[in-house]
Amino acid sequence: MDVSDRSVRLTIEAQPSDPPGAAPGFLAGTPFEPQLSGSPPRPGVAAAGGDGDSSERRVDGGAVAAAGPERRLTLLALRLAVLEKAASGLGALGFIWATVVLLGGFAITLERVDFWSVTAILLVEGARIFSRSHELEWQHQATWSLAAAGRSSARLVARSFRRLAFFCGTRTGKAASGGGWRRGGWAWTAWWPRSWSWSFLSSHVGRLFYWLQLASATACVALSGVRLARQDFGDAADARTNRRSALDIFYGLALAEALLFLVEKAAWEWEVSHGRLLERVAAECRLAGAPGLVAIRRFFYDAYSRCVEGSIFEGLRMDLVSFAEELIVGGSRDEQRVGVGILVNVAAASPPLGDDALRRVGTSPAVVERLVEMLGWTGADERGARASAALVVSKLASKKRNALRVAGVPGAIESVSSLLHAADEECNLLGLLIIKKLARDHDNCSKIGNARGLLDKIIDFSVIGGGASPASSPATGPLTASRAKAVQRSLQVIKMLAETTGSTGKQLRREVAEIVFTVSNIRAVLQHAPAGLRRLGAEVLTRLAMDADARERIGGTGGVVAILLDMFLRPGASGEAARVEAGEALAMLALESPRNCERILRAGGGAATIDRLVDAIEDAAIGVGAGRVLTNLCAYAGGSGGRFRQLRRATRGAAAALRGVAAADEAKPLEVSLGLAAQLVRLMGPRELAGHLAAAGVSEAGLARRLVGVLAAHACPSIRAPRVRRFAVELVIALLRAAAPAAAGPMAAAGMGAELRHVAETTSELECFHVFSGSAGLSRHAVGLAALVDAALELMAAAAAAAAEPEPAAPHV
Repeated sequence: MDVSDRSVRLTIEAQPSDPPGAAPGFLAGTPFEPQLSGSPPRPGVAAAGGDGDSSERRVDGGAVAAAGPERRLTLLALRLAVLEKAASGLGALGFIWATVVLLGGFAITLERVDFWSVTAILLVEGARIFSRSHELEWQHQATWSLAAAGRSSARLVARSFRRLAFFCGTRTGKAASGGGWRRGGWAWTAWWPRSWSWSFLSSHVGRLFYWLQLASATACVALSGVRLARQDFGDAADARTNRRSALDIFYGLALAEALLFLVEKAAWEWEVSHGRLLERVAAECRLAGAPGLVAIRRFFYDAYSRCVEGSIFEGLRMDLVSFAEELIVGGSRDEQRVGVGILVNVAAASPPLGDDALRRVGTSPAVVERLVEMLGWTGADERGARASAALVVSKLASKKRNALRVAGVPGAIESVSSLLHAADEECNLLGLLIIKKLARDHDNCSKIGNARGLLDKIIDFSVIGGGASPASSPATGPLTASRAKAVQRSLQVIKMLAETTGSTGKQLRREVAEIVFTVSNIRAVLQHAPAGLRRLGAEVLTRLAMDADARERIGGTGGVVAILLDMFLRPGASGEAARVEAGEALAMLALESPRNCERILRAGGGAATIDRLVDAIEDAAIGVGAGRVLTNLCAYAGGSGGRFRQLRRATRGAAAALRGVAAADEAKPLEVSLGLAAQLVRLMGPRELAGHLAAAGVSEAGLARRLVGVLAAHACPSIRAPRVRRFAVELVIALLRAAAPAAAGPMAAAGMGAELRHVAETTSELECFHVFSGSAGLSRHAVGLAALVDAALELMAAAAAAAAEPEPAAPHV
């Protein structure tokens, strides 16, 4: 153990002496009490966050999430695929029948009209099959940009235009200007006018194939129907007896195939075009606008393609989450934009669907890694996708397990840090939110502190105006809602880093305090921000002041102590919560710092400061804070010259402190009253002490019994009030020194000696520290509790011996 840092790590368990209702793992409200690992967050922290950081809802991995709106699309794809496969099966059977039976067996005996009818039907069906195989591909192309299409569909373009190139001319080389086609000295720099977009061309080619299919099916129905109706298959002498039946079967198969295809198309048009199913599903999935409709259309085409090309049930296994994951992991950048846009809207859906989507995304390392990679996109046209990826990552980081996966991606902290450097306020806010959620883990705090320049950038966002700030900091104009949110999240992150435990927390507090803009930015927040931000700023100062060097830096920054004192003592200047936090900050600054004690007294006018603090002792809102500040001032301000006279004015509050000792039921007010009474009694003589006891309505015997009762009630160290027994022993010592003969008798009669010996046998490291960082104690008391108990027992013994000595006899005259 490094003794020089004056810290020790404790393993604390809840004790029977904790107040009723305080469950094991009680989380302290301030650094003056220890905090157990795994404790729930303070209610005030969650309220102040305002980011919807709710506790993690457990989702059973084996449970099947409720079906989303896209289920209707996959069911439609299934129905259409059944019709398509039935038509394809009949078409294949008809093709085999025509080639093997008719053209193979009856070719020389067929009438001319039947021969050409069969040939025409086969050609028409071939054209329909060719159109069908390319329609969906070209419909996919309609949702891609030209660059993405060039990467993703080279084979499709070559396959579709191979015959077109044959008719247009031979490919003799690339044109120097644009890589086009050359024929007879004419160079085509492009295959289509520049004003045509890829989406425009793809959609029109797809429509061309669509109408070609309808024309083919219609022609097939007409030819087959006419030949079946006429039944004039010829009566040649050499005709086979089965020719009529063979032709009837072929025309019947062709007619059934074409009718099934037309029924499929009618169902498609009825649901998609007339019923506007895609638009309705897009609206229910919150995929608004043209990009959302494109995403839903591509999802439907993919589901239909899978049902047609594979098992008819293949599309039923698809949903928007799996579709988005495929686009993000295996797609081009344009497809990744579509995928992350889908995830954003699905994650914002109803809690069951949103939670299930985040759970599935969080368990896919490839998706998480690609999302983190997208945070570093810097293209102007990629700003929206970058913000969407940041939003998804922020939702993932809300769950502790997912936050660990996000932070485990190589370069994750650097990618998140890049969001703070973006010239986009939305990305800045999301970057701060992600860092805030990652900072809940101790190891992530270490990574954040080690990331180059990240602490400086986080502190830059705490600028609110009125203070020095670097040129790279955000604009400091009027405090808009978004700027206030940025300041809030920046302060929350700084506070969480300052609360980190162990050597990491110690290093982070020093690094944050050493940045020259930290305290001045917080000073501006305390001066100009709303009450909620002022409270948060005071909390940050309290946590930073846990480090002794940072304590001096904060106190030495001009105006900080005066602003905190004004916040604390002036009603109406801030909200009640902000006043309480300002008192905690002042108490922390005054701890073991004579210079800060001097600054506090000077900021309020010396004696006037003491008077105002004494008046605040009985204030229900800030009484605990005022007691702590007065206690530290009396303990560490020094008693030389005029300062002693100023501190002596604090004895006006002795009666209130003694009443608190006698009547307080809660552990924290009792602890503060004991500590303040012990310091004030040191400043008084016997007569003055008797007067304050009378003013408080407490007798010496009653006070002795109360102290014995406090020690008996806290037989073991209490997490909620770790200094109760120490302050009670200090008060016993102060009373024995101020009025030894009068106080020793009641204490002995109440059984104080036995209680003190029990305290000596049950002392703990928990009672040896002023401040705690988690379960680690900081700033050890100069005198141990065991030494205080020995001193109290010696004073009691000395008082008892003095009382036992006979009084000297009066001299004889």
